[in-house]
Amino acid sequence: MTGTGSEWLRSLLSADRFGRFASVGVVGAAFDVTTSTVLRELGVFPELAVFIGIEVAIVVMFLLNDNWTFAQQGAAGVRAALGRLLRSNLVRAGGILVQLATFRFLFRVIAVDLDVAGIDGWFIVSKIAGIGTGMIVNYVAESLVTWQVQHDPE
Repeated sequence: MTGTGSEWLRSLLSADRFGRFASVGVVGAAFDVTTSTVLRELGVFPELAVFIGIEVAIVVMFLLNDNWTFAQQGAAGVRAALGRLLRSNLVRAGGILVQLATFRFLFRVIAVDLDVAGIDGWFIVSKIAGIGTGMIVNYVAESLVTWQVQHDPE
């Protein structure tokens, strides 16, 4: 990481950028929860359904972040974008682990029986809680590694 600590911290704490990241996260969460819930209701093993939902959300959020939240960062072109997508998936590994661990703990250990219109409501609650905890890890990692905001003089 280049630049002073205060430069990258200022870039990381950009309210505008975080607001965009969080807005994109809401869209990603909708894709994630919908995909996971549909797969779960179709009988897919819960943790596998959650993992597939996460990956769908990662691709959707990457496309939105790359074209809106971090549109000023990174080189143009398909090859550069594919490189950032690969880096994004690798960087989000920490957030994925946090999200899966939170989901698994709530869904398997706390295990509340919550039926909502024939759908496992606790699955959805556990999923949303996992998304929330993973979001902070993802924001920091994506900002510093995928789009390298510390190099931006914002």
